[in-house]
Amino acid sequence: MDGIITHDLVVEPQSVNDFKGKVDPDWCPGCGDFGVLNSLRRACVDLGLKPHEILTISGIGCSSNFPGFFNSFGMHTLHGRALAVATGTKMANHELTVIVTGGDGDGFGIGGNHFTHTARRNVDLTYIVMDNQIYGLTTGQLSPTSNKDMKTKSTPFGSVESPYNPVTAAIMNGATFVARGFSSDIKQLSMLMQKAIKHNGFSLVTIFSPCPTFNRDNDFNFFKSRVKKLEDDDHDTSDWKAACEKAMEWDDTIYTGVFFQDKESESLGDLEPILGKGGPLCNRPLGLSGEQADRIIAQMM
Repeated sequence: MDGIITHDLVVEPQSVNDFKGKVDPDWCPGCGDFGVLNSLRRACVDLGLKPHEILTISGIGCSSNFPGFFNSFGMHTLHGRALAVATGTKMANHELTVIVTGGDGDGFGIGGNHFTHTARRNVDLTYIVMDNQIYGLTTGQLSPTSNKDMKTKSTPFGSVESPYNPVTAAIMNGATFVARGFSSDIKQLSMLMQKAIKHNGFSLVTIFSPCPTFNRDNDFNFFKSRVKKLEDDDHDTSDWKAACEKAMEWDDTIYTGVFFQDKESESLGDLEPILGKGGPLCNRPLGLSGEQADRIIAQMM
């Protein structure tokens, strides 16, 4: 099947190596995405998840090669369309742990509309976005999260646009778990991923993942000297107004951690009555005769 990646699906994972894909990462040396990959492997081991219980879905971009590097079922889909594919997958098999991976251009630019409506529907997905504030795969153009005045290949005299804030956007659009991490803090990032996966509803974990090749403005040292953990500030994760205020700080202090969590709202799967009867749709009888199925397929060809 086109786009499907399968690996060795061990029954009882014992270490992060059990989630290592057959393909080695080809990211540039120093790329923050390595930290994201290691954090997700640790999170899945700590949660006791098995590779065959997980599907990773991605779009297009450096970070979207993720499913090839992670031992689970995987789908490498279209640019900006990963959340749409993931929604269909989750509705077809709501018992599957579906994790979507991608970058800021893929998720907030080309895929911005899907991001809005997946959050609004509160689909039970975990969306991990590796935000390097640049289009890395196409060698350094402005992305939705690039800073104002940033000079790139597409803005040689500096950007005149204000950057997109995925944290406030996710909260305003209805996401029920919203967090931000830093790729070099594996311990915190793994913890955020565990919480996101366990949460019932749409979970965003956006991650500062510096690009050492094309973004020299927001590099490792830039974030290392500024990031501060929300858990050290006694932040109330049920207060969406406070969450937005913290997310908008961008100066000497940039917060990471869980900004917002709504534990009461039902996910799309909870609200679809058909999903509560008879297990996952993909395992149920089709409900059509062979002749009826052939007729429908013929009409679509």
